[in-house]
Amino acid sequence: MSQLLIQASTPLCQLQDAGRFGVRHLGVTQGGAADWQSMTWANWLLGNELEAAVIEITLGGFSVMAQCDCTLALAGADLAATVDGQPLKPWRSFSLRQGQTLCFAQPLDGARAYLAAPGGFDAPRVLGSCATVAREQLGGPDGRGNALEKGAELGFRDARSALREMNHAWIPAFTGAPLLDMIMGAQIGDFSGQSTFDAFNCPWVLDSRADRMGIRLLGPTLVYQGPPMISEGIALGAVQVPPDGQPIVLLNDRQTIGGYPRLGALTPLSLARLAQCLPGQRVSLHPTTQEAAQRQQVEWMQRVKRV
Repeated sequence: MSQLLIQASTPLCQLQDAGRFGVRHLGVTQGGAADWQSMTWANWLLGNELEAAVIEITLGGFSVMAQCDCTLALAGADLAATVDGQPLKPWRSFSLRQGQTLCFAQPLDGARAYLAAPGGFDAPRVLGSCATVAREQLGGPDGRGNALEKGAELGFRDARSALREMNHAWIPAFTGAPLLDMIMGAQIGDFSGQSTFDAFNCPWVLDSRADRMGIRLLGPTLVYQGPPMISEGIALGAVQVPPDGQPIVLLNDRQTIGGYPRLGALTPLSLARLAQCLPGQRVSLHPTTQEAAQRQQVEWMQRVKRV
């Protein structure tokens, strides 16, 4: 068993995998990597199972020291990572010698980086996953929903890695104002005509009120004109509109039911892109169909498996 010693961390640095499934009827949310696309590539770089446990590092402030020689992989945001002071760019596998320190300082491009180890990081599985959900006290290094803390040791199997290189064409871009595909929801017809027009034709700005539960969008006020709603199940990526008319995109640690009307839900690939956006960044919504979203998702996963 190989180990990394955590030398610095924040509550935003957590163990994540693909998340929990089949338990929402119990009131247990999904959790899992916010940018599942980058998590997948980090594991792919080492030949891991694509859903193996990784470290999700949000906004930096994290560092580890190798307790033995090992090979790791990094994908996702550029958080000004360094190995003993030497710059390390994401989207690659790399070696750490015993005693070397890997540090993540601050965002340069994107918001979340994903660090993978051979075979995935070792942690107890709770309801089929080690994904950290602090509110529900599930997952993480001890199974109780705790973030990674200074002084803790993270283990992983000392397995031989199938080291791979990323083709530059596969690397997603995190710059610019992304266009986020949204599958329209059951209540979209109950918004005013002007609101429906504004939703898809005006830019939105990401509010600083954002976490793994949801991200608030600031822009034109959307007016719901339908009847009061009974609470219903909430899908990942649901775009709820509370009474103030400012939408909230619900993410991995969302509640399982809610009573606000919804414009629809972002597609999985758009959610991964949104997870790399910082407060103040502009985004736009683009309507799509469930069939188109499914086709896009299947094509992406088939490409990963082919390469």
